Amino acid sequence: MAEQGRVTSTDYENPYRPLPIRILNRVGKVGGNLGLTPALSVETLVNQAKRKTGLADFGDDGHLRALQVLVESINDEARLTATGRFIQTFRLGDALVYRLRIEDLLKRHPEILDIELGKVVLVTGLQRTGTTLLQRLLNSHPEIEGVSGSEALDPVPAANAKQGGADARKRRARLAQGLISYLSPQFTAVHPIDHSEPEEDVLLLDLNFMSQSAEAIMHVPSYSRWLEGQEHTRTYEYFLKVLKVLCWQCPRSRWVLKTPHHMEYLDVFLKVFPDATIVQTHRDPRKALPSFCSMVAHGRGIFSDCVEPKQVGSHWCRKTRRMIELTMHARAGTDDTRFLDVSYYDLVKDPVAELRRICRHAGIGFDDNAERAAENYMKANPQNRFGKHAYRLGDFGLSEEIVEEAFSSYRQKHSVPFE
Repeated sequence: MAEQGRVTSTDYENPYRPLPIRILNRVGKVGGNLGLTPALSVETLVNQAKRKTGLADFGDDGHLRALQVLVESINDEARLTATGRFIQTFRLGDALVYRLRIEDLLKRHPEILDIELGKVVLVTGLQRTGTTLLQRLLNSHPEIEGVSGSEALDPVPAANAKQGGADARKRRARLAQGLISYLSPQFTAVHPIDHSEPEEDVLLLDLNFMSQSAEAIMHVPSYSRWLEGQEHTRTYEYFLKVLKVLCWQCPRSRWVLKTPHHMEYLDVFLKVFPDATIVQTHRDPRKALPSFCSMVAHGRGIFSDCVEPKQVGSHWCRKTRRMIELTMHARAGTDDTRFLDVSYYDLVKDPVAELRRICRHAGIGFDDNAERAAENYMKANPQNRFGKHAYRLGDFGLSEEIVEEAFSSYRQKHSVPFE
């Protein structure tokens, strides 16, 4: 784990590898060259999930088509190492297992579908604009709860979904956190990971194989293009269903959800969550974009030896511009009182004041206990606690001129200052 004062590497094309992982990847590469490593197969993944659970009903919302496109893209384009292939196979298989468990649970407890979530506050905005800080600050409020990292990784534990699942979740989350720290010790300086804190709920969208997370950690351009052309209503309806399953296991009446992914499909989110309050964060794209590209490059380096920073920059410059344009379009057709804009700079300067403003807008009380909880969170989580994240536009084939051309209308609309 990076220590305070350490600076992350910008040598993205040569990612760090522990010696055992280097050996494993070399062996895997030899096996691949000899044709001994079979391609990922949807049929194999499905059959393994059925055998593991003894169940057969995955639900029917188009997830198998999405999985097929993703698997083909991984096989053809991602150039995964043996380690990367193992982890992705495990992740895809687990998603199918959870779908089976969710459908089985709903058959036994159909009342879950009648659960009302209560107040929902969605934090969204471009990546690296303070969304994680704001999400975790809201989660510090005694009356607000997010989707914890352990819940996102293990939404329905195998043994008794109602009781006894918490320990299994925590063990799994700690293992995942330790694995990332082992494979990429500097990653926590880029994105702090804590299984007890709320995590990106895009991980729940992964259960439909319809999310940005795949293209953030792998080179899968054909999947990304396909995903942008799909209708996402069923994905968000399933997302709502999974949140109800989590609420049944651990009741709560005020939620904080968060992921930049929602910007791309905000019109659908607003349709499925008609009473949600949307908090959009804003930061100079000349800083936010290279910071996220660096995060993507670090993440891809965990799974592949072939990390191309300029390709990352080109893809995510286009992608984030698309996210901004689609969000602006969605906001134009929605009651503006549903939205609250938060400047990254105001958030960093006085986080408690911004938290109080958000709660007031969402109709959630903010008393002395809430203020103390927020202050305690900030004291326990100072900036750069795990090291300083280094990044430069030029590393990704970008320049200030390119970014300004792409985001000038966004900057003007939201009065985003130059950092």
